Amino acid sequence: MSSPLEPLSEYVVAQAEEATTKTASGLYLPDNATEKPKTAKILAVGKDVKQVKVGDRIVYKSYSTTDVKVGDEDYVIVKEEDILATVK
Repeated sequence: MSSPLEPLSEYVVAQAEEATTKTASGLYLPDNATEKPKTAKILAVGKDVKQVKVGDRIVYKSYSTTDVKVGDEDYVIVKEEDILATVK
Protein backbone atom coordinates (compact mmCIF):
# COMPACT_ATOMS: atom_id res chain seq x y z
CA MET A 1 0.00 0.00 0.00
CA SER A 2 1.33 3.42 -0.86
CA SER A 3 0.58 6.69 0.87
CA PRO A 4 -1.42 9.59 -0.58
CA LEU A 5 0.78 11.81 1.61
CA GLU A 6 4.36 12.80 0.69
CA PRO A 7 6.38 13.51 3.85
CA LEU A 8 8.88 16.36 3.97
CA SER A 9 12.52 16.25 5.16
CA GLU A 10 12.91 14.00 8.25
CA TYR A 11 9.28 12.81 8.54
CA VAL A 12 7.72 9.44 7.72
CA VAL A 13 4.11 8.55 6.93
CA ALA A 14 2.94 5.32 8.50
CA GLN A 15 -0.23 3.39 9.17
CA ALA A 16 -0.79 2.43 12.80
CA GLU A 17 -1.34 -1.23 13.52
CA GLU A 18 -4.43 -2.33 15.41
CA ALA A 19 -4.17 -3.02 19.13
CA THR A 20 -4.48 -6.66 20.10
CA THR A 21 -7.90 -7.52 21.49
CA LYS A 22 -7.03 -11.10 22.41
CA THR A 23 -4.42 -12.21 24.94
CA ALA A 24 -1.97 -15.05 24.33
CA SER A 25 -4.13 -17.32 26.49
CA GLY A 26 -7.20 -16.61 24.34
CA LEU A 27 -9.06 -14.07 26.49
CA TYR A 28 -10.71 -11.16 24.69
CA LEU A 29 -10.07 -7.69 26.08
CA PRO A 30 -12.80 -5.04 26.21
CA ASP A 31 -12.23 -1.92 24.08
CA ASN A 32 -11.40 0.27 27.08
CA ALA A 33 -8.70 -2.16 28.27
CA THR A 34 -6.58 -2.06 25.13
CA GLU A 35 -3.69 0.35 24.93
CA LYS A 36 -3.39 2.55 21.86
CA PRO A 37 -0.98 0.89 19.43
CA LYS A 38 2.51 2.32 19.23
CA THR A 39 3.59 0.31 16.23
CA ALA A 40 3.07 1.20 12.60
CA LYS A 41 4.14 0.25 9.09
CA ILE A 42 6.00 2.92 7.12
CA LEU A 43 4.36 3.85 3.81
CA ALA A 44 6.52 6.83 2.74
CA VAL A 45 9.72 8.56 3.93
CA GLY A 46 11.02 12.10 3.55
CA LYS A 47 14.25 12.83 1.66
CA ASP A 48 16.32 13.35 4.84
CA VAL A 49 15.32 10.10 6.57
CA LYS A 50 18.40 7.91 7.02
CA GLN A 51 17.66 4.93 9.29
CA VAL A 52 14.28 3.54 8.20
CA LYS A 53 12.67 2.72 4.86
CA VAL A 54 9.27 2.03 3.33
CA GLY A 55 7.91 -1.29 4.58
CA ASP A 56 9.65 -1.19 7.98
CA ARG A 57 7.52 -1.75 11.08
CA ILE A 58 8.36 0.81 13.76
CA VAL A 59 7.76 1.59 17.42
CA TYR A 60 7.23 5.30 18.04
CA LYS A 61 6.65 7.70 20.93
CA SER A 62 2.95 7.80 21.80
CA TYR A 63 2.40 11.54 21.87
CA SER A 64 4.79 12.63 19.14
CA THR A 65 2.68 11.95 16.05
CA THR A 66 0.28 13.90 13.91
CA ASP A 67 -2.81 11.85 13.06
CA VAL A 68 -4.30 12.42 9.60
CA LYS A 69 -7.35 10.91 7.93
CA VAL A 70 -7.42 10.80 4.12
CA GLY A 71 -10.60 9.26 2.74
CA ASP A 72 -11.34 6.20 4.88
CA GLU A 73 -7.71 5.61 5.89
CA ASP A 74 -5.92 6.85 9.02
CA TYR A 75 -2.23 7.74 8.90
CA VAL A 76 0.36 8.95 11.39
CA ILE A 77 3.17 11.36 10.55
CA VAL A 78 6.24 10.80 12.72
CA LYS A 79 9.55 12.66 12.86
CA GLU A 80 12.48 10.24 12.44
CA GLU A 81 13.95 11.21 15.83
CA ASP A 82 10.70 10.06 17.51
CA ILE A 83 11.04 6.52 16.15
CA LEU A 84 12.33 4.33 18.96
CA ALA A 85 12.95 1.01 17.17
CA THR A 86 12.15 -1.18 14.21
CA VAL A 87 10.26 -4.47 14.63
CA LYS A 88 11.78 -7.54 12.98
